[in-house]
Amino acid sequence: MKKNIAWIDDVHLLTVIIDHINNSPAYHKEDPVLFLEKKQKYFTVSFREKMDDCTFLLENKEELPIGEELVLRWGNQEIPVYPRAIVRTEWFDQHYAAPEMEFGAICTDDSTIFTVWSPTATAINLVLNSEMYAMDKSEKGVWRIDLEGDWHGFAYEYEITINGVTQLVNDPYAKSMLANSKKGVVVNFSRADQAVSTRNRPAISNLQDAIIYELHVRDATIQRESGVLNRGKFLGLAEKDTATPNGFSTGLSYLKELGCTHVQLLPINDFARVDELQPEKQYNWGYDPLYFQVPEGSYSVLPEKPMARMNEFKAMIQAFHREGISVIIDVVYNHVFIMEESPFEKLVPGYYFRYHQNGQLSNGTGVGNDMATERKMTRKFILDTIDFMLQEYQVDGFRFDLMGAIDIETMRQIEARCKTEDTPIMLLGEGWDLPTAIPSEVKATSFNSHRLQGIRFFNDFFRDSIKGNLFNDQDLGYINGEGRFLERMPKLMSGSALEEYGDPFVSDVNQTVNYVECHDNHTLWDRLQLTNKHIDEQERKKMHQLATGIVLLSQGVPFIHAGQEWFRSKQGHENSYISGDHINQLDWNKRELEKDNIEFVKALIALRKKYNVFRMTSKQEIRRRFHVIGAPHPVFGFALLGERNDFTIYINPTSNKFDLHLPSSGKWNVAVTNNIPPKIGAQEITGEFTFINAYELLVLQKTRKPAAQEVDVVSTGTAF
Repeated sequence: MKKNIAWIDDVHLLTVIIDHINNSPAYHKEDPVLFLEKKQKYFTVSFREKMDDCTFLLENKEELPIGEELVLRWGNQEIPVYPRAIVRTEWFDQHYAAPEMEFGAICTDDSTIFTVWSPTATAINLVLNSEMYAMDKSEKGVWRIDLEGDWHGFAYEYEITINGVTQLVNDPYAKSMLANSKKGVVVNFSRADQAVSTRNRPAISNLQDAIIYELHVRDATIQRESGVLNRGKFLGLAEKDTATPNGFSTGLSYLKELGCTHVQLLPINDFARVDELQPEKQYNWGYDPLYFQVPEGSYSVLPEKPMARMNEFKAMIQAFHREGISVIIDVVYNHVFIMEESPFEKLVPGYYFRYHQNGQLSNGTGVGNDMATERKMTRKFILDTIDFMLQEYQVDGFRFDLMGAIDIETMRQIEARCKTEDTPIMLLGEGWDLPTAIPSEVKATSFNSHRLQGIRFFNDFFRDSIKGNLFNDQDLGYINGEGRFLERMPKLMSGSALEEYGDPFVSDVNQTVNYVECHDNHTLWDRLQLTNKHIDEQERKKMHQLATGIVLLSQGVPFIHAGQEWFRSKQGHENSYISGDHINQLDWNKRELEKDNIEFVKALIALRKKYNVFRMTSKQEIRRRFHVIGAPHPVFGFALLGERNDFTIYINPTSNKFDLHLPSSGKWNVAVTNNIPPKIGAQEITGEFTFINAYELLVLQKTRKPAAQEVDVVSTGTAF
């Protein structure tokens, strides 16, 4: 049976729910009275309307105190009064938000200050070392206590009384935790391992030079053949000179050889579904976030030691940095694993999450809840977390999961914070328009990219044009559909700079992230086995090479999924987020078998890094240097005109061989081709005629002699 209860839903509105019609105040003549017991104060309320037999609306003229023990006396009943929808009003943010405060456990050798935000709580106690300490509350609902002594390494939590319920809750600002998120741990960062230098990020002058490689920490080294000692761990990716039993490089050494500039790690913060003490029993990608400022314990070799996971995460980042590789972390600020169990919901019920106007929880993310990033203290937590990861761990970028569920102002403030760093910080995300409970015009979607100039967006139009619509596993694109969408190729490969080929995906070439495969959905190889299973495996491999080549030769930032360069398969599993190592692990045996294709991809990466005509930064420059050239249908051809080097690129998505008429005569060097065996940089064509083989990607290069006064901007204009 329901209990009698009254909810504060607006500044002047109470919703009263009575458990049974026979107890309804409608049968009493007395006027309702609100009473603040602690201060012996009364508030005048009046009856407004009856919603149904058990629900009534009351009006109050005065603003009611939040976080106090209020009782509604109506007839012979005493009904507890608790805040509800009031926490989602502008009034609440104006009166109680405290963006200027520093939260968490701030520890020195001599004392620790514990600070937590919970305006609606009536009491909070710090639970530390089996002792309980009452915390003091400020006007804005900030609870604080300053304890003398050395508390580094001690576990802590809060006992909170809110809406008549007392329970234990962890600190959302915790920096480390006991295994399996049992309790937060106090950390004195002067005792943690320090970065070699506060300015040790890899030097990169222009983020348009980036080549991103998406990687899952566990997948990367969990296979025994990886030759890694700390398999599946942060430290596993910090190991150098690892190799397969046959001597082929793996792990960090392999990534260095491949040539990508940025590694993008799937979520590394504390997440659910994996027992940190027995991680081999479960698997998870990491999109079930629990604690956003705590490194995941299952990636630590010592998960029961709170400092170890922090130091190991740092060691991995430093190892990448020493090899000149920047680190982007995948962050999930759009939802939490289970809303009701999150510290956000326990500390301020109803505040941190979005609701529709009818009171229903918003679920645009499809996972049960949407974080209300537009509210001041939610935004503050996200910005504080970004700041912490930049300062303490020296990360080089952030990939925002379901970024379209985040509001534009939050993303702008993140960008502003990142611009204060000495080294450019990469910001990219999924700009999908999700049905979350905020207006479309304030969402950080690709449609609103013109209002987020410093943010990059995953280009799903590019992806679907190359291999077919993601949500139809039989749909075909350019590389597997005999040139379908040929008309889109100028737009795709020019970074949408050629306006005559349609509206741009985003407003600027510096905002498109080009890809055909990522951790989500089928790998490209598995997709081709669905759409083109009737053709020979070698032809499917060449289709695959075309797709990867198009990604790496297009204007914009290229994005490669780990193992894409050796035809990675997940055995047909489309959504493998909990499918286990046998499905998700990087297969280093296949890395050996596909060494020729890896060399092809390495050659494309090296070409892109050497010549800045493949990574131009303005629409004007692209229109001057990028030119579509004639080619037999449906071969796509285009030329790139550099200062000293011109390139002609042809892509043949068919099983036919075609003759080609080059845009000019002379000596053309075959810079890259996916002919098997590959003849990279080893062929020369004289004249103006040649041919292209079935499913071939052909890059031809001609070098002009510079004038005496000419500056070689190609060789000097790159950061590599």
